[in-house]
Amino acid sequence: MDFAGKTIWITGAASGMGRALALALSPYKGRLILSDRDAAGLAAVAAEVRQAGAQAEEVALDMADSTAIAQSAQQILAKGFRIDALYHFAGISQRSFVHETPLENDRRIMEVNFFGVVALTKALLPHMLANGGGQLAAASSLVGKFGFPYRSAYAASKHALHGFFESLAVENHPNNIRVSMLIGGRIQTNISKFAINKEGREHGQMDPGQANGISPEKAAQQILRGLKKERAEIPVGGSELLILKIRRFFPALHRRIVRKIKPM
Repeated sequence: MDFAGKTIWITGAASGMGRALALALSPYKGRLILSDRDAAGLAAVAAEVRQAGAQAEEVALDMADSTAIAQSAQQILAKGFRIDALYHFAGISQRSFVHETPLENDRRIMEVNFFGVVALTKALLPHMLANGGGQLAAASSLVGKFGFPYRSAYAASKHALHGFFESLAVENHPNNIRVSMLIGGRIQTNISKFAINKEGREHGQMDPGQANGISPEKAAQQILRGLKKERAEIPVGGSELLILKIRRFFPALHRRIVRKIKPM
């Protein structure tokens, strides 16, 4: 993937890894379509992107609203832009046990993390196919690979993304659609603002593991290197990523380790 002069859509662009990747891509002098439900934060990031030499289009967008997603995609395509890549970072997490999580919270998380991602992908995919292909990337997580306490709906939504995008990649390989899954570990993003508790309200505090993770800027550089090489899976984080190999080669040990991890 050569980013120079490309038009790239980034969701969740107002903060965290979405913001960091937008700023990392700005020196390539392309056009960045930035979407997020935080309109004020989005405007601030767009200003930084323009100052760094790239063009920026702001799209205030709630990823739980499939109708608005389809309309926003139509409006952007109506401007004549050719979308070369779509990178998904928008999402919400959870902090509650399965038995105390009401079903509406599971549905809310799936709506944003899975159906919203699918809706925008499907809205842009025919356009990308008609123009010779493009690159798709979706932020997953270590818990998109295995279950984890206090994260049941979040883990389920990330598992679902793997199934969807792996199927899409197999179907469209001849059509030059390249798919990357970003396997995030501990990253210093304010996930407390985007994680809901059993009452459906903001969790409101940073987990110790994330507080000790890598910065969003370092994560963005790891992601950028992986996207350049068009890797199917891009691990993002530090030493905690070792758990992926432990799960693969020593599943019994992995289960013992995960059961001892403090979820909060």
